[in-house]
Amino acid sequence: MSDAPLHAPVLLDETIAALAPRNEATYVDGTFGAGGYSRALLAAARCRVIAIDRDPAAVERGSALMREHAGRFTVLEGRFGDMEALLARLGISTVAGIALDLGLSSPQIEDAGRGFSFRADGPLDMRMGRDGATAADLVNTLSESALANLIYIYGEERFARRVARAIVAARRKAPLTRTAELARIVRAVVPASGGIDPATRTFQALRMEVNDELGELERALLAAERLLAPGGRLAIVSFHSLEDRKVKEFLRERSAAAPRASRHRPAPPLRAPSFRLITKKPVTPGHAEIERNPRARSARLRAAERTTAPIWEKAA
Repeated sequence: MSDAPLHAPVLLDETIAALAPRNEATYVDGTFGAGGYSRALLAAARCRVIAIDRDPAAVERGSALMREHAGRFTVLEGRFGDMEALLARLGISTVAGIALDLGLSSPQIEDAGRGFSFRADGPLDMRMGRDGATAADLVNTLSESALANLIYIYGEERFARRVARAIVAARRKAPLTRTAELARIVRAVVPASGGIDPATRTFQALRMEVNDELGELERALLAAERLLAPGGRLAIVSFHSLEDRKVKEFLRERSAAAPRASRHRPAPPLRAPSFRLITKKPVTPGHAEIERNPRARSARLRAAERTTAPIWEKAA
C-alpha cells in the first residue's frame, strides 16, 4: 500500500469538484492525514480550511502547512466526530463544505511502530490517537465468540470462527503483542484468495473496533448536518462496505431519494429533505488511478448538498 511520494489522496479531483470551493468560505478536512485534500482546497479557492486529525503525527505534519498558509489554514488534534465542538472553540458554527477520507493514511500504514500493518513487525497497537484500548488488549481479553463476531462483522471474514479459535489457543501460551505474530496465526488458518493477504480482514476488523470507526462516522454525519450552511457540500470517500452503506443510508434518508411508503411498510414521518444528492451513485476511481495507487481500488465517493430544511436530529 505504498503511495508516492507520501500519500496519494484517493478521488482527489472528484472530491474537490463535489465540494466546489469558493473564495472567502470555510471548509473542513476532517481526516487531514498527509494533507492532500487540504492542499487541494487551498489551491482551488481563496478559502479557509480547518483540518482535523486524531493522530498527533498528522497534526505535526500540518504545522508546516499552517506556516505556509498563515490565516487560511488551521489543524486541530481531535476526532472528526467531534468536529462541531472543535470548530466552536474557533468561533465557527457553520461551514461551506466538509471532506472526509475514511480509513488509514499511508504514513500510518508504513510506520511499523503504529501496529497497523501485517507486512512489517511492530507492536499490536492500531490506535489512531493517543488513548483507548489497543488491538493487543482486544485479542488478549475478548472471548472467542466476541472475537469471532468482531472479525466476521467488521472484517467480513468468512473464516472468523477459525481465526478466533486460533487466537485464543495462541494466547493461552503467552499474550499476543506483535503484528507479525498475529499475522502468522491468521495466515495459518485462512486460505489465500484473490491475491489478498489472508490477514487483511482480521487486521481491518481490529482497527475498526479499536478506533470506533463506524461510531465516529455516525457522529460525523450528524455533525455535518448541523454545521453545513444551506448550499454547503459534504463529500465522503469510504473504503469499506459497512462505511459506504452507512453514508448511503444517511444521505438517502435525508434526501428526496428516501424510500417511499408501500402497502407493506407505513409511510415515514413527513420531513423536508435536509440534503440533496450530488452523486446518485457512488463515484469510483478509474483504471489509471487504481494503477497509480492500488489503495484506491475499493474507494467510493458520495456527495450531497445541504438544503435550507431544519436538521433531522437534535444537537448532541
